[in-house]
Amino acid sequence: MAKDKQEKELKEQDAPEIMEQETEEIKDERSEVEILEDQIQVEKDKFLRLFAEFENFKRRTAKERMELFKTAGEGVLKDMLPVLDDFDRAMIDINKFEDEQLTIGVKLISGKLRTTLLSKGLEEFDVKVGDTFDADVHEAITQIPALSDDMKGKIVDVIEKGYKLGDKIIRFPKVVIGQ
Repeated sequence: MAKDKQEKELKEQDAPEIMEQETEEIKDERSEVEILEDQIQVEKDKFLRLFAEFENFKRRTAKERMELFKTAGEGVLKDMLPVLDDFDRAMIDINKFEDEQLTIGVKLISGKLRTTLLSKGLEEFDVKVGDTFDADVHEAITQIPALSDDMKGKIVDVIEKGYKLGDKIIRFPKVVIGQ
């Protein structure tokens, strides 16, 4: 009995120490769980940011591809612009002659070329004598004295037509402005 009593006393003395160890282990477990939860949250944030970056990348590259497709033939269309100019000059000279068949033939060829280029997205600038000069849209070749005060700062003559492909200007109209 004395032995049982001694063991009981020892257990009672050790009880607070055991209780402290158990509470420390629980605290350690909680802190480990909290640490792991924090790490999971950090990883979730990283994942969401990476996902958002990827979505932005996809959107940006899709937009760039669309722009590339829109302007893919820009070089060829630029090379065809002098041919259009030659047709315009030819029409002026052909109208001086009275050969109606020649005029009709050149108009047909010119019309086919223009229709084909229009179907590829080429648009002609609508620039007329008397329009206000805009440096963002027009290219001034020279300035001449204006015939009247109302022609100052306005287009006096169109030297070369301008063209755009979609929203992009591929050749600015060359104009003479009044001074």
